[in-house]
Amino acid sequence: MTSIGGAEMVDWKLAVATATRLLRPGPEVSRDEARSVVAELRRHAKVSQEHVRGFTRMGEHGAHDTPVLVVDRPGWVRANVAGFREILKPLLDKMQQRRGNTPGATVLGAVGGKVTGVELGMLLSFLASRVLGQYETFAPATRDLPAGANGGGRLLLVAPNIVHVERELDVHPHDFRLWVCLHEETHRTQFTAVPWLRDHLEGEIQSFLGETDVDPMAVLERIREAVQSLVGGRPEGEEGDDGHSLVELVQTPAQREILGRLTAVMSLLEGHADFVMDGVGPDVVPSVSEIREKFQQRRAKGASRLDLALRKLLGLDAKLRQYRDGERFVRAVVEEVGMDGFNHVWTSPNTLPTKAEIAKPADWVARVHRKAES
Repeated sequence: MTSIGGAEMVDWKLAVATATRLLRPGPEVSRDEARSVVAELRRHAKVSQEHVRGFTRMGEHGAHDTPVLVVDRPGWVRANVAGFREILKPLLDKMQQRRGNTPGATVLGAVGGKVTGVELGMLLSFLASRVLGQYETFAPATRDLPAGANGGGRLLLVAPNIVHVERELDVHPHDFRLWVCLHEETHRTQFTAVPWLRDHLEGEIQSFLGETDVDPMAVLERIREAVQSLVGGRPEGEEGDDGHSLVELVQTPAQREILGRLTAVMSLLEGHADFVMDGVGPDVVPSVSEIREKFQQRRAKGASRLDLALRKLLGLDAKLRQYRDGERFVRAVVEEVGMDGFNHVWTSPNTLPTKAEIAKPADWVARVHRKAES
C-alpha cells in the first residue's frame, strides 16, 4: 500500500470505478457471437505462436509460461490498473514519504488520492476502447486475472475493440483477428524468448521514475501547462508546433538520456512486431494487404480534435513514429544480415540499438557485427 496515515497517493479502486462508469459501450453482438469471437481469438493466439516462432527463429524450443486472456473493456481496465500500481509503486512511495512530512498530509493525501484516481480512471476509459491487444510485461496476478510464473506477463486480447475495428474497416473478421494475434504474439515471444529483456526494461523505467521531480505541485503545474498548450496552441500539424507530450514535460537531463534508450527499445519491439506481422501475414492471412492499408490509414488519423489533443498529450503520436521507424530498422537489418544476423539484437542490453541507430541501421550492423567478427 502506497499510503501514510491511511491516505493513498492514488485511489486505485476509484480509478477502476471511474473508468468502468465512463466506458463507451462495445459493439452490439449476440451472446453466441461473443462466445464465437472469444473462442476464435484463443485459437488464433495458439496458432500464432508457431507462426511467429518459425518466422523469427526465437523461442523455438522454449515454453510460453504466460497466459492469453480474452477480455472486455472493464477487464482491460482492471488489468492495467494492477500493472500501473506495480510499476509506479517505488515512485509513489517516494512522493508519499515527501508529502508525509508536511502538515495535514493525511487529509491532503485522501483528497489528492481521490482526484488522481478519477483522473487515471478518465484516462483509462479513453484508452480502453482503442487498444486491440497488449502484452502486459509487468502484470501482477489478481483474483480474476492470472499472470505468468516468476514475474512473467500476460497477453490481453480486447474482444469488443477487435470486433469494432474489423467492422469499421470492413475487413474479413477471421483474417483481421489472426492478424492482430500475430502482432501481439510477437511481443509475447520477445519477452519469453529473451529472459533479460523484462528486467532490463523495468530497470530503465525505474531509473526514469527515480529521476522524476517528486514535488506533486511541480508535476501538477507541468500537466496544467501541457493542457493549456493544447487548448490555446496552434492547430495540429502547423509548422513550428512543438506539441510537447506529458512524458517530455516531466524530464530532467538524466531522464532525457534514459528516455532516449527507452524510445529505441520500444521502437525496436513495435517495429519488430509489425515486420513479423507483415512477414507471416501473406502466407496465413489472405487479405493482409487490404487490412494493412486500411489499418495504417486508421492509425494516422484521429477521430476528433479531442482525440488529437489527447494523443499528443499522452505521446501517442510518438508511438506511431515508433512503429514506422522501428519497422524500417528491422527490415533494413534483416535485408543486410538476415534473420539470424538481426537476432544478435537480443544478445544483451549492449546489442540493443541506440536511438541514433534506429534511424541509421547500418551503424548498428557495423557496431554489433564487426565486434562479433573481431
